[in-house]
Amino acid sequence: MPALSTRSSEAASPARLAISLSLLWFAGCALRLTILAVPPVIPLIHDELHMSATEIGILTGLPSMLFAAAAVPGSLLIARLGVRTALVFGLALNAIGGALRGALPDIGWLYAMTIVMGGGVAIMQVTMPPAVRAWVPGRIAFATALWTNGLLIGETLPVALMLPLILPLVGNWQWGFVFWSVPVAIIAGAVLAAAPAQPATNGAKQRRRWWPDWKSPLIWQLGIMLGTVNASYFSTNAFLPDYLRSNGQGEWISATLTALNVGQLPASLILLPLASRLDRKALPYVVCGLLCLAATAGIVFGSGPWVVAAATVQGFAAAAILILLLALPPSLAAPDDVHRVTAAMFTISYSCAVIVPVVSGLSWDTSGIAALAFAPIALCGVVLIVLAPAITHVRPAED
Repeated sequence: MPALSTRSSEAASPARLAISLSLLWFAGCALRLTILAVPPVIPLIHDELHMSATEIGILTGLPSMLFAAAAVPGSLLIARLGVRTALVFGLALNAIGGALRGALPDIGWLYAMTIVMGGGVAIMQVTMPPAVRAWVPGRIAFATALWTNGLLIGETLPVALMLPLILPLVGNWQWGFVFWSVPVAIIAGAVLAAAPAQPATNGAKQRRRWWPDWKSPLIWQLGIMLGTVNASYFSTNAFLPDYLRSNGQGEWISATLTALNVGQLPASLILLPLASRLDRKALPYVVCGLLCLAATAGIVFGSGPWVVAAATVQGFAAAAILILLLALPPSLAAPDDVHRVTAAMFTISYSCAVIVPVVSGLSWDTSGIAALAFAPIALCGVVLIVLAPAITHVRPAED
């Protein structure tokens, strides 16, 4: 009866449904607005704060570290505060930390505020699936696709607009960070004011298990596969600007970063009707792994428009793998274990995204060869190809 009444309420209130879907889309955007404001201005931060390539790798890896560390505690936070309050709390941390990153000309301060921002995004990220289930239970598939589209838009806007539009408007990268934090704060206010009230829960639901089963081979397989995607995407965003500048191609930074992120959008549209057919098939992962290898080679050895084209392919392949992998926990795990599998998958995958940028930075610093920063990124494609065949042997858990 509760589910039926909820669906009836949705049907009787199209305005409420529209508000809920809009909030989900904007929250999806806010997941990446502040984070992806960094790559376009990395050369400026590098010069002003006198940072090494390793320190840039650490800066890039900090949000991913928080995504890993806060995934499991995020589930517990949602249980204590409710979906809406947890999401608002995450949005607030995201906005405050993101805006204050450039308040002091100090690497330690930049790192500290990046940790605050990353913690907020980590909480938001874990909150999104429960928000879909709580706010639009009758439109779960559509709502999930919608907020994922918002996430991709949120990745694209900062890299496309930061250098050609926002920096000339605000004057420096510090105020650029403030600019991209303002809409996150506005979205927090909108969620607080307009999101559906938290439904009542009974004691049994509150006592549901939240700690992952770390002995399960499934979560390690999914986590490492998703880790190859996250690591290659964040590492490419981090090292493309300085790499292009070191090769005398600084004028291509904005176009290449934009291509890396815009290239994800066609993948989301193409896979929307095909995802169910490709479920647990190894071939898509192998093909995307090969595309990642080819794209990385194109970035390292190409120039001008060829680098832009290679970055587009890299973005397309990364988004395709991301969409396919995010569909696996609900299709493979038992209903009461989906949140635990997802939290574990995020923990493992974002741990990879912390390690790989740092290794890439060390490779550049120790060798003095800029191209070696992309060797660990290429290795991610190899790991994905090696692990892909095992996905066909995973059996869905029984209810």
